[in-house]
Amino acid sequence: MDINQHNSQAWDQKVSDQSVYTLAVSAEEVAKARKGEWQIGVTAGKPVPREWFPPELFNKKILCLASGGGQQAPILAAAGAEVTVVDISEKQLEQDRFVAKRDRLSFEIVQGSMTDLSQFADESFDIVVHPVANLFVADIKIVWQEIARVLKTQGILIAGFTNPLLYIFDEVAEEKGELVVKNVIPGNSLDWLPENQRTDYLASGQTIEFAHTLEDQIQGQLAAGFVLTDFYEDDFGGSRPLDKYIKCFAATRAVKLSI
Repeated sequence: MDINQHNSQAWDQKVSDQSVYTLAVSAEEVAKARKGEWQIGVTAGKPVPREWFPPELFNKKILCLASGGGQQAPILAAAGAEVTVVDISEKQLEQDRFVAKRDRLSFEIVQGSMTDLSQFADESFDIVVHPVANLFVADIKIVWQEIARVLKTQGILIAGFTNPLLYIFDEVAEEKGELVVKNVIPGNSLDWLPENQRTDYLASGQTIEFAHTLEDQIQGQLAAGFVLTDFYEDDFGGSRPLDKYIKCFAATRAVKLSI
């Protein structure tokens, strides 16, 4: 099956369902960004520290990768950057078009996969912003390599991702408030289901998610030519039982070395 196509359609449905990850920023937030008062997130809730960015974004070329939804790209464009947003979901990108039209913003919108950035030349961007999204592709090493290729030397990568511990628990039990260890990491949504339930899962339109190892998340960046310069953790804001025990999102700031 074509996982990219499946997840594209699943995210289109999330937009129709008004998932929190598909809700565009307000006109007020854009207006503040134009005045220099802005923040973005790449995990569930905690904002990215402003010191992770250059003091000024004017003339900085930023790629918002797998970042549709009218959230990061409009804010960074309003703050003065030259922004390109890439996402696999057309309806997520419609959110960006909506904000751009509403607030008279100019940035490039491209439908495509995070695993194939061949439309961009080497060293095209100063900054890549990559919110939690690589859980939707099977091989994230390709993602890190593509980011390194299109990012300028000494360019900045700001990436969010999941701690694989998020996926070891039985989902049905967790909905009841119980944490029951069940799933093997690495793995994906279909691996963790009995074979006779997989067809129904696919037909339900839910995303196929991959639990990647921390080695692939962190060493994968290092192998692609990055050095990590900062890190923080985040959670669901108390909405899931696991929040009481561990934070299941992480964000890294990395710089591309000349190699």
